Amino acid sequence: MKLNLLKKEKNYMEFEIEGATESMLIPLRNQLLLDDSVDSSNYNINHPKLDDPRFYVSVRSGKPQNALKKATKALSNQYRDMLSEISKLG
Repeated sequence: MKLNLLKKEKNYMEFEIEGATESMLIPLRNQLLLDDSVDSSNYNINHPKLDDPRFYVSVRSGKPQNALKKATKALSNQYRDMLSEISKLG
């Protein structure tokens, strides 16, 4: 998976995520919105077959890339824990 940075400002980031689907975008957006430093987070898919999704993050404090790192790390931990529980089932 590749991220293409489109715009970066002090409190705002806009990037494309090549090949991402909503099953990845929705949890990422929701996790970002749990962070008190995040002002807004959303994505847009113009055409699902022709365009890569654009993701937007705006923060009240800190850097948007730090909020993004924090959110992806939290999601990674959640999925790792879920995999561990599923593995116990046999």
